[in-house]
Amino acid sequence: MTLSIGRLWWYVREFTGETAYERYAERVRRERPGAVVVSRGEFERRRMDRRDGDPREGFRCC
Repeated sequence: MTLSIGRLWWYVREFTGETAYERYAERVRRERPGAVVVSRGEFERRRMDRRDGDPREGFRCC
């Protein structure tokens, strides 16, 4: 079984969470037309705040 570069790149982006913002923006535009989609920077800040505030995410030292 061989993986094409495109499929490998897709897998890496999914695994690292790189596509989270794109999925968020697409969902907001689809489910709430006219709603404001926050910037990628704001989305990442909110995502990190949620992760830091959730004890189920595990220990983060840095």
